[in-house]
Amino acid sequence: MKKRLCAVLLASPLLFSAAVFADDAQQLRDKLIGTASLKADFKQTVTDVNKKVIQTGSGIFALAYPNQFYWHLTQPDESQIVADGKDLWIYNPFAEEVVIMDFAEAINASPIALLVHRDDATWSQYAVTKQQDCYEIKPKAIDSGILSVKVCFKNAQLANFNVADDKGNLSQFDLSNQQAITDKDKALFSFVLPDNVDVDDQRRKTAH
Repeated sequence: MKKRLCAVLLASPLLFSAAVFADDAQQLRDKLIGTASLKADFKQTVTDVNKKVIQTGSGIFALAYPNQFYWHLTQPDESQIVADGKDLWIYNPFAEEVVIMDFAEAINASPIALLVHRDDATWSQYAVTKQQDCYEIKPKAIDSGILSVKVCFKNAQLANFNVADDKGNLSQFDLSNQQAITDKDKALFSFVLPDNVDVDDQRRKTAH
């Protein structure tokens, strides 16, 4: 789940110049600036390399600039991912386990980072191409577990995105009931550690 999330099939036609890539990236950045915060319901469909559906699910998705992220899969098996701007918390209620990671290290390996980052250093790590109302993003690093992320807009609003991983799986996420984050919703980005769970703290020990 973490790998599928920390999700853009990018065909790179040779006729596209670096200037075109730069223009496409700037267009996407401009659109995301207009989405400084977002909360939505999502439906997830995962297909394998043979296009066979291997998983479906639903839940709640939220993000806010800078560096805040919330992902709550409610069906079929509950899981939760929360980024508070500094740390990333991954909660598996069934396993009664919480994994804590440095936010930058966890999210920067994925094109999903572009949804919550505005800095040039992060954006320089990805190639972006526009395809109609969608943008395909591919990490320039060849060792990323995520091959690509594709984000699509409808009427300037983020409508869906998909994540392609190195196993041939494609995770499609369709959003509905999109709205801006309210003051009450800001609590989503603060993870409260449950009682009686195992904690795997993978943050750099020197930083904590």
